[in-house]
Amino acid sequence: MEYRTLGSSGCSVSAFALGTMTFGAETDEAGSRAQLDRFVEAGGTLVDTADVYADTVSEQIVGRWLASAPNDVRERVVLATKGRFPTSSEPNGAGLSRRHLAGALDASLGRLGVERVDLYQVHAYDPLTPIEETLRFLDDAVRAGKIHYVGLSNFTGWQLQKAVDIADARGLSRPVTLQPQYNLLVREIEWEIVPACAAEGLGLLPWSPLGGGWLTGKYRSDERPSGATRLGESPERGVEAYDRRSRVARTWDVIEAVRQIADDRGASMAQVALAWLVDRPMVTSVILGARTLEQLEDNLGATGLHLSPKETEHLDQVSDPGAADYPYGGPGLAQRDRKIAGGR
Repeated sequence: MEYRTLGSSGCSVSAFALGTMTFGAETDEAGSRAQLDRFVEAGGTLVDTADVYADTVSEQIVGRWLASAPNDVRERVVLATKGRFPTSSEPNGAGLSRRHLAGALDASLGRLGVERVDLYQVHAYDPLTPIEETLRFLDDAVRAGKIHYVGLSNFTGWQLQKAVDIADARGLSRPVTLQPQYNLLVREIEWEIVPACAAEGLGLLPWSPLGGGWLTGKYRSDERPSGATRLGESPERGVEAYDRRSRVARTWDVIEAVRQIADDRGASMAQVALAWLVDRPMVTSVILGARTLEQLEDNLGATGLHLSPKETEHLDQVSDPGAADYPYGGPGLAQRDRKIAGGR
């Protein structure tokens, strides 16, 4: 396992994190504990959960596992959770207000059985709450010793920049990470979000690195999914819905390119897709989200796997989402910038 700093902080974390959204939902407690044991055995340290995962059950499972783990394991784990979405139906049961986050954080600490978490992430932007109110609460929580670092999740570029600028202007705890969706099929964050993270020193913690299973090669263009997979059980599930992606030629071009490299490498398609992502600019740790121990074991096979420049370039080209020239520069501007940079 390789280790990197958590964004611009001095905290080291494993280059692959264990996501726990399946815990208590698609994975029972015994299976969840087996994943946690295997992850730390492989050198993993960053464990990511959220209060809304399986309606708080994920945090409870992680908390019980931590309570039963040896001291050296508990000390090694870098624990991350999130708050923002509803866990109750009361009027202040959601959002990024001080009122909601104060209760949400204390409830998460209770379920996890800890006095503090290493990384507390706001799960998404809240247009109804002034961002300064949110940042002041997070700063207070840092000063109170309830959290070590502040993180963002699912923010756009302008939302991220606004949060960082206000934190800097007010002398508040600065966000160190952003958790976005990012994979070979979803690269649009490279247009503005990744440059904003690079400019401000925020590390990326990508979720859905395998595109909801698409990049494992389990789906076919001529056969609607069925059986015990996420899309087999619900073909119209969320952002990875079968009809939404299967009708785009680029999807199958990317899958075929990943398959070719996997065959040449003697690796799985998942391992190749993860290896491409873990070496992208500003990526701190890629969040693995497995339903089974076998899936996690295969994912962990990507540790230490690095693609060649030729393989990376091929995947870059075939997965390019095709941003419009304006306002993102286009090839002419990019060539000019390279020429200027080369002359410095």
